[in-house]
Amino acid sequence: MTTKVMKRDSRPTALITGGSKGIGLELANQFGQHGHDLVLVARSDRDLKRAATQLHTEYGCRVDVFSVDLTAIDALAELYRQVTDNGIQVDVLVNNAGTGDVGPFAVSDINRQLDMLQLNIVSLTALTRLFLPGMIERGSGRILNIASVVAYFAGGSNWASYVASKHYVLALTRGLAKELVGTGVNVTALCPGPTATAFVNQAGAGVMRIYRWLPKVTPSEVARAGYRAAMAGQTTVVPGLLNKLFAFLGELPPRSIAQWVFGFLSRSPLVTTTDTRKAS
Repeated sequence: MTTKVMKRDSRPTALITGGSKGIGLELANQFGQHGHDLVLVARSDRDLKRAATQLHTEYGCRVDVFSVDLTAIDALAELYRQVTDNGIQVDVLVNNAGTGDVGPFAVSDINRQLDMLQLNIVSLTALTRLFLPGMIERGSGRILNIASVVAYFAGGSNWASYVASKHYVLALTRGLAKELVGTGVNVTALCPGPTATAFVNQAGAGVMRIYRWLPKVTPSEVARAGYRAAMAGQTTVVPGLLNKLFAFLGELPPRSIAQWVFGFLSRSPLVTTTDTRKAS
């Protein structure tokens, strides 16, 4: 479903998946206040309409919303078709939608695992592939992929698939950034650490040492860092000084030591597996 809030004008447009709440909504605020029109994509039509009304009222920007389940493979091409059929030129693509799965892999729900990989990896890759050629043709564009500070580690116990999926996002972003030099298109990976969003409680991640011990940044702080980095053409950005140190240590050799430290921080007294839509 698509809802158009106001007539289009010549301002640049940012498409944000998972843009109705959390980090996604804060990113929408950043782009809206800096002169962009918006396209918000999420599953809940009610949340989308509420976000669109707030953004339009506050910034006067045009907001189009598309209620889409991005875990459905056919939905990706259909979303692209609807956006282009509505005459929307996407100048900035923000791949923010994602899901987390916390708990031992062997007892995890296989359907949640597959949905997570579909959303965190396949939908992000497909939307990038669909919207990138137009940006290259126009000689300008921005792609902002939401990864995570955990992407800097070779692997993580108790959320192995999630860490692997974010590692993919970071690797894809770095590869594309090199590939697109000279095209006018920049690709950025935003890699937040623990963030004060609903994910912490909903996914049961709050019992992990990494969430209990490391300071949390706000979604608005994460969004500001992501917006600035994308507009500046940075390839990666990690909000927060301690998170920057954490990411640096994750890539130091020997990586087995970093992986052990990460495993220690990922331990919890509970054995749970919970799924939630999240922004990082």
